[in-house]
Amino acid sequence: MSAEANKELVCRFFETIEQENYEALTEFCHPDFVFYPQIDTPFPGVEGLVESEKKNFDAFPGFKMPIKSIFAEGDQVAVYFIFEGKHTGIPFRGVPSTGKDVRFSLMILLRIQDGKIIEQRSHVDVNDIIRQISENA
Repeated sequence: MSAEANKELVCRFFETIEQENYEALTEFCHPDFVFYPQIDTPFPGVEGLVESEKKNFDAFPGFKMPIKSIFAEGDQVAVYFIFEGKHTGIPFRGVPSTGKDVRFSLMILLRIQDGKIIEQRSHVDVNDIIRQISENA
């Protein structure tokens, strides 16, 4: 696939996540897909991604993840997001729902194989999120 086709695939993948349509993610992911929320913590399959991340998304119902930058080279796509949401859902990392707004950046590196996403590596400062929802306003 071309770099432009890879970027389009990734954009549609993240639009589907933002719509909280987790069942549809399989159409974007290779059968051997692996998600790494940390450098050496693999979650195999789309099920692993949903298991790892849905509880985070559920803490911020109606969240938005506008893509600010996207770059592709060869089989890799790098995406920079700003995540925006309100902590009105389930507890996040042990912090009960606070109703506070959060805004933080994410960097994600994806690898494409056979027209599908085979690997996703996410980089986010969880401590920044916890600080935002724990601070006295």
